[in-house]
Amino acid sequence: MSKAQINKPVLLVDGSSYLFRAFHALPPLITSKGQPTGAIKGVINMIRRLQSDYPESKIIIIFDAKGKNFRHELYDQYKANRPPMPEDLRGQIEPIHEIIKAMGLPLVIIPDVEADDVIGTLATQATNKGIDTIISTGDKDMAQLVSQHVTLMNTMTNTYMDQQGVKEKFGVSPEQIIDYLALVGDSVDNIPGVPKCGPKTAVKWLTEHGTLEGVMNNADTVKGKIGENLRNSLELLPLSYKLATIHTDVELEQGLEEIEHNSVDNEKLLSLFKEYEFKGWVSQLENGVDSAQSTSAQSASGEQPSESEPAVATDYETVLTQSALDSWLKKLSEAELFAFDTETTSLNYMKAQVVGVSFSVVPGEAAYVPLAHDYMGAPEQLNRDSVLEALKPILEDSNKAKVGQNLKYDMNVLANHGIRLQGIAEDTMLESYVVNSVSTRHDMDSLAKKYLDHNTIHFEDIAGKGAKQLTFNAIEIEKAAPYAAEDADITLRLHHKLAKELNETPSLQPVYRDIELPLVSILSDIERDGARVDAHLLGCQSKELEERLLQLEREAFDLAGEEFNLSSPKQLQTIFFEKLELPVIKKTPKGQPSTAEPVLQELALDYPLPKVILEYRGLSKLKSTYTDKLPLQINPSTGRIHTSYHQAVTATGRLSSSDPNLQNIPIRTEEGRRVRQAFVAPEGYKLVAADYSQIELRIMAHLSQDDGLLSAFSNGLDVHKATAAEVFGVTTEAVTTDQRRSAKAINFGLIYGMSAFGLARQIKVDRKTAQGYIDRYFERYPGVLDYMDRVRKQAHDDEYVETIFGRRLYLPEINANNKMRQQAAERTAINAPMQGTAADIIKKAMISVSQWLAESSLDARMIMQVHDELVLEVREDLVNEVTAGLKEKMESAANLDVPLLVETGVGDNWDEAH
Repeated sequence: MSKAQINKPVLLVDGSSYLFRAFHALPPLITSKGQPTGAIKGVINMIRRLQSDYPESKIIIIFDAKGKNFRHELYDQYKANRPPMPEDLRGQIEPIHEIIKAMGLPLVIIPDVEADDVIGTLATQATNKGIDTIISTGDKDMAQLVSQHVTLMNTMTNTYMDQQGVKEKFGVSPEQIIDYLALVGDSVDNIPGVPKCGPKTAVKWLTEHGTLEGVMNNADTVKGKIGENLRNSLELLPLSYKLATIHTDVELEQGLEEIEHNSVDNEKLLSLFKEYEFKGWVSQLENGVDSAQSTSAQSASGEQPSESEPAVATDYETVLTQSALDSWLKKLSEAELFAFDTETTSLNYMKAQVVGVSFSVVPGEAAYVPLAHDYMGAPEQLNRDSVLEALKPILEDSNKAKVGQNLKYDMNVLANHGIRLQGIAEDTMLESYVVNSVSTRHDMDSLAKKYLDHNTIHFEDIAGKGAKQLTFNAIEIEKAAPYAAEDADITLRLHHKLAKELNETPSLQPVYRDIELPLVSILSDIERDGARVDAHLLGCQSKELEERLLQLEREAFDLAGEEFNLSSPKQLQTIFFEKLELPVIKKTPKGQPSTAEPVLQELALDYPLPKVILEYRGLSKLKSTYTDKLPLQINPSTGRIHTSYHQAVTATGRLSSSDPNLQNIPIRTEEGRRVRQAFVAPEGYKLVAADYSQIELRIMAHLSQDDGLLSAFSNGLDVHKATAAEVFGVTTEAVTTDQRRSAKAINFGLIYGMSAFGLARQIKVDRKTAQGYIDRYFERYPGVLDYMDRVRKQAHDDEYVETIFGRRLYLPEINANNKMRQQAAERTAINAPMQGTAADIIKKAMISVSQWLAESSLDARMIMQVHDELVLEVREDLVNEVTAGLKEKMESAANLDVPLLVETGVGDNWDEAH
């Protein structure tokens, strides 16, 4: 696009963008008095060129305001990675502003607002008045503003970018740029994104699923490590989207029409040009040449100094002698609370061995005791067994308070050395998680930056990266000691900070003290006990799945009339829509027929090939994730698999697990149930499974106080039958299987925010009929509708919702300008109190069951927690006693206005017990 194609546009100059680019791109210039001027000359030159190229256009220069803005309130770590602005650059900002004003150009700086949002607002005002806009910037985020009336221009490269240009550069349309930025993230602005998701991956996902929401909804279909990264990022992606979104409705003192050029102050300009020794410009003015007016605006991100914690002087000691160790043992014995951390050989807690330990008693003071560094030239260290033996009484003293970061891991590792860690008084990871589960990651590095404004030493800094990364025992003590001691020191300092945060919201204290902290040792026991699996049976299943996959592949080839790659969307498009002429249900953003999972599910209702493809994908994932992989995860020492449970991952409080992920083993398919058959009891024992029945619906009844639901559950009715009778206007005895199925879809769908369209697709009726069912449901259960309306309003007012026990879920998108984001947050607001309360209840049940089993000395142990289910390994002669006690403990874990019902089962394997 050439300049001649654009008729007298408004020019919005991103001054902050060009400020940095000019500073780094141009050679440094310094006056005879030592004043740097390179950035001044570069920015003003670009503005003068714009003024020359667009003599009849209104040019407005926009800069960032100093200090923090609303994005820092959303995410304390926003732009936290940016280094401080160089002093040589800082000193050139005010001169640039002065020159711009003397040139008569409007200079806009809105307090607490970034330049991007001012530019977005002015561009929108121009578009609303039918005025074309050119945004002069080097910032890729601005691509989201490109439209029929808005074009980007890079003055430094003299290039333009319209809607087609955005697609050519980024691979997505301007409407998808925010989704793209949210996925890719931004290390400079510290927008989280999805780790390892580069531009190509983001484009691929958005091409297939259209929007970020579509990508998130299909996260389970993404394979490999990147799929795991995507699923682990789901809680933060809405925040990334919001951080990347440029606001277009900022309140401005002057709108586009009110902002006007002023007269050029040539006298002031001449004085400034002389002061900064721009001899060519001085000559032009003295010879009567009009100054070229100019503008420049955008966010100078390094400009704002972030609020920081007071600096803490550090005194870190490396303990290599017995006398130094004795001194620290005395400090630990006398301390009311001390921070503790281990350095180990592996992240696999079953294999890890202690390499060293670190402590901190007061902020800024810490010690590292190296015990097993074995690189060439390593100094003599204290004997590991002797040191751990000396520490054992302190570590096992339940009255000696310890604080750590993710102490469950340290607890597991110490168990490898015969130490049972007790006295876990605080855990900074859990403190952060309870304070706000969605505002940040809960690892130490992130927390240190967020709460202490401290950049920690990262493991990669001392160990390297990739295949050549060292294990901790191979790292030189001179490098390892500051890293390890800092871990203990920062943990203690974080606890002091986070304890204040917790105390500010008293309702969170019971969640932290009575639910999360007691669970640490229980989960450690479950992990270390592990679950027994039958590797031979899994091997047989893998062979059978392989045969079935080959059979499905042949079926697909027969149906298609040719061989093709079943995993290739492009080849599927050709087969489906060109050769077989199947109906196009949905198109990708590039206009190609979609072959995404929901499309295949809809096509599978009427056509055989999509059904075959769906089955092939499901079985392939089952084989690679479970039947092939589980045998490889059996610990050779225990003969069992040992998953890792995560307390601080999901937003709602539910536990998640990994290596293996026990939560995702399918239960509704025969093949999935067969995987559960491979989880077996040892000889002389049985597996006992106990599952809460319809717990979220029961919580809905309690929260909504709807008379109909309360009555159905209190009287032990089949709630789905009862709902079907109400919705379809028949007696409960007359309810058909299909009617009950539809009622079940309504019951569960509504608490997850399902629309009439979604319900219609699920129960295979038209949208009008589905809406009629929903309307009738709310007529019969008005308390549910009142609850939903009440929660929506409260969520908009408070920007969080709570579980029955006081756990909070913050909703950063609830008042978003983007309606889709706002509606998604509203759905979360309705469901989160139920899902979060269910999570709290099963955690409380685990604590109660664990205490009961310990006190009764029964030969039974919890070996798995999956969704609303507990699985125990029980000696055969105790099955009846344990089953009865388990049911009683779980059903009394909470006192709701409807009874909690737990269903139990017993078997030689998990499938039989379930």
